[in-house]
Amino acid sequence: MAAGPSEHDDELFDQFLADNGHETTAVRWERSYNKLQCPDCGALHDETAADCSVCGWDPAS
Repeated sequence: MAAGPSEHDDELFDQFLADNGHETTAVRWERSYNKLQCPDCGALHDETAADCSVCGWDPAS
């Protein structure tokens, strides 16, 4: 049985893209008025949020 995707897979994919001339940029919180907005699911959070409480997205990953 195959294992699910991991954070290491994302790093390998980013490295592959960089090696082949593509720019990779880190995904950050988006802003909606005075709130942080998750780039994955669009949920709004206070400015002190460290990760998305709806989908689990983390800007450090």
